[in-house]
Amino acid sequence: MSKTMPSAQAAEPMTSSEVVGWTKKHNYGTWRHQKNWTPMHVVDAEGCYFTASDGSRYLDLSSQLMCVNLGHKNQAVIRAIAEQAQELAYVLPAFATRTRAELSRLLLDVLPQGLEKFFFTTSGTEANEAAFKIARLYTGKNKIVSRYRSYHGSTMGSIAATGDPRRWAMEPGGKGQGVVFAPEVNCYRCPMRHTYPQCGVACADYLEHMVVNESDVAAVIVEPVVGTNGVLVPPKEYLPRLREICDRHAVLLIADEVMTGWGRTGEWFAVDHWQVKPDILVTAKGITSAYAPLGLCATSGKIGAYFEDHYFAHGHTYEAHPLTLAPAVAAIREMQRLDLVKRAAAMGEYLGEKLRALQLRRPCIGEVRGLGLFWALDLVTDRQAKTPFNTMQDKVDGRPTIVDRVAAEMMKRGVYVQAWISHLVIAPPLIVEKSELDFAIEALDQSLAVADDALPRSSAKS
Repeated sequence: MSKTMPSAQAAEPMTSSEVVGWTKKHNYGTWRHQKNWTPMHVVDAEGCYFTASDGSRYLDLSSQLMCVNLGHKNQAVIRAIAEQAQELAYVLPAFATRTRAELSRLLLDVLPQGLEKFFFTTSGTEANEAAFKIARLYTGKNKIVSRYRSYHGSTMGSIAATGDPRRWAMEPGGKGQGVVFAPEVNCYRCPMRHTYPQCGVACADYLEHMVVNESDVAAVIVEPVVGTNGVLVPPKEYLPRLREICDRHAVLLIADEVMTGWGRTGEWFAVDHWQVKPDILVTAKGITSAYAPLGLCATSGKIGAYFEDHYFAHGHTYEAHPLTLAPAVAAIREMQRLDLVKRAAAMGEYLGEKLRALQLRRPCIGEVRGLGLFWALDLVTDRQAKTPFNTMQDKVDGRPTIVDRVAAEMMKRGVYVQAWISHLVIAPPLIVEKSELDFAIEALDQSLAVADDALPRSSAKS
């Protein structure tokens, strides 16, 4: 027992300041310099809102970490967790459970056709680790081709495959993970300095050039719509072309749908927009609406059949944990009952119109892009040059960013939004109402004044 803290049974209820103090002193704040972290004490959440200890209520415009797709406190999902805890709280993965079978049946209804063998994890990063191992075992090859402007997780294999600055701190360890990086699809700031459609989607051609010249490539991993790193929507030719490239060179295609799955983009999964069927699909977050930590690595039946006579060299204690599977069953049924996939598509059109109208009024907005209820505002100091306010190095060095200032202003107006380097990620729960979006856009409009005020005079007039 701690010498500085009485036992839990005898302790007086902590004040909110004590909750924050204990959290800050004894916990790590992720992806940040610790001295500037003073976390807000959140005490409740319901629907599209969460509430702080002082009673302040905030519209959750990013679904926390783009994961609470059903909104907070969905009663069907909560009941499923409680009932599963009473029925069977845990059993080791070697045993079958009713919940595991039910979820497997439901997945066959919603996943892209052909994905029919499942490995359950407790996070998206673990799902990607499983995908890499499966791809290497199945193909007998080693290398993974990823892309810059990507995020695939924080464990050794998945962070090595991450193209954004969160990878930098753990290198050179990642160099031994067999990952090589290709140019991302970014038509706003093309890394190859081309212009779509005249480019002929050269980024896909260059990726093929890498596959040929690297040799020993087991798989290509992509976020079909890049998530945290800018909500980058590819041109219509890109993913079908990538599927052809992988087939031509006997390379597996892994779709990382941790963020883009479960209706977020207006389809069950983002690859469905282009009718592309990956060999492996990984997902997490919205699979339970983040009510429980569940990830999924789904593979084709062909890959599954390979392991009938070959050793499946992977597993962990919490694989297929019943308390994580039950809320997934409930969440999928709730999405079907509420028809949230179609709703996300319709509400996304409304949100996109509002954001594009905002761009006309605010010169700091360089580009508005998105799909379904998944959007980004790219903030720039110069629209013509497309110069971002801040850089990746600013983020790593802990320098204040304009998007963080905008997000702070929005909190003052009762709206929470995710900010990353030089853009805002707008991804509300799929149950969001138009009136709530109107409120959020008004708060966003007012808050963007801090970015407009920081513009050079010439840019502010453009």
